[in-house]
Amino acid sequence: MKQRNLLIAAVLLAALSGGVWWAKRHPQSTESSNIPASPKLTDIPQAQIKQIDLKKKDGTTVVLQNENGRWAITAPESLPADQDAANNVASTFNPVSADNIVEDKPKDLSQYGLTNPTLTVTVIEKDGKSQQLLLGDDVPAGSLVYARANSDPKVYAVASSIKTSLDKSVNDLRDKRLLTFDSNRLTRIELVSAKSDIEFGKNNQNDWQILKPQPYRADSFQVEELLRKLTEAKMDLSASADDAKKLEAAYASGQPVGTVKVSDAAGTQSLDIRKNKDDYYAKSSVVNGVYKISADLGKEIDKPLDDYRNKKIFDFGFADPTKIDLQQGGSEKAYSRSGSDWKLGGQTMDPGSVQAFIDKLRDLSATKFVTTGFTTPAFSVTVTSNDGKRVEKAEFAKTADGYIVQRENEPSLYQVDGKAADDILGASKAIKPAASAKK
Repeated sequence: MKQRNLLIAAVLLAALSGGVWWAKRHPQSTESSNIPASPKLTDIPQAQIKQIDLKKKDGTTVVLQNENGRWAITAPESLPADQDAANNVASTFNPVSADNIVEDKPKDLSQYGLTNPTLTVTVIEKDGKSQQLLLGDDVPAGSLVYARANSDPKVYAVASSIKTSLDKSVNDLRDKRLLTFDSNRLTRIELVSAKSDIEFGKNNQNDWQILKPQPYRADSFQVEELLRKLTEAKMDLSASADDAKKLEAAYASGQPVGTVKVSDAAGTQSLDIRKNKDDYYAKSSVVNGVYKISADLGKEIDKPLDDYRNKKIFDFGFADPTKIDLQQGGSEKAYSRSGSDWKLGGQTMDPGSVQAFIDKLRDLSATKFVTTGFTTPAFSVTVTSNDGKRVEKAEFAKTADGYIVQRENEPSLYQVDGKAADDILGASKAIKPAASAKK
């Protein structure tokens, strides 16, 4: 009995081996079929797309147009488009590949939801050519949807993610920012509140400066934080008509906080902010309606002038200085960098001790701004950086509770902690010659 079973198993194994051998020697010809494994329904490079029409089953249509690399919504009304959202739609067509062919010559398209498609997408290219993609019902099994393309009679099954990427409403595609300025081309920011009236502008080094009420150095980090929060202020388009009325009422009865205006190459936009109880509300010059905004932005608008001023005594930041002059009394020390070496009077100095001195200068900040108190300087420091393009001189006048510092050619006076200023002098005295190389 066992021998019989072994014989049967051997015969089956031989037959299977023969089948494998035959398959290897006679592979199925791919030329016998004209159907590719994953047929491409569309393959349009995003850069070639001029217009995209998204027509829904109910007849509503959203039209996206690209002009000089910028998307805009032109129907059902003219609106700025969210560039990322529009680009995501455009990138879907490169390519749209089918999972399989469902039927070559369908007699009844209604069974696939393609008589009145869920979504009809028309893409117009820059050369005037157009392509169309029809998306119907979901395939009963699997994450697929029925589709047709152009004049091709075949019904295909494509990934449902294609439908998800294209089935967008106006609210999905519109720019939801309350202010639509181009941050890369911004030239002016005006901030008017009960606490301050400030105007920011860019200098020749593309750094933010305070232009009004007086020319002051601006704390670039604080200005960029203001811009970030303005950029993140967006409309909540899910609010009902009743909710919109409540927002209007809350804004109308609220206390004014301030107004911010931003100017770029396209013009000036403004945002008026009010506070009602603990909530902040805004009305934009760019979009209609009133919208609730974050308390962070509301408080940002309400900051006093000094919060936006630069408290650092030196602006060289993390750039490497090339020269540092220290004058105290009748003595002067001039440190200059040659390659990676720092020299004093031609003698190479210990790099660690020089770096400690530079770090003290870099970290020095004012404790507050003052308008008087500067007298005869006890010492001064001049730092040259940015390949000689930036020269900063600061004079330090001793007071009873620290030092008053004045930067050259600036009206501002800075009060600094006495220990912090004395540490600079101590770090300078600690600079020593470099150790001689061992022979």
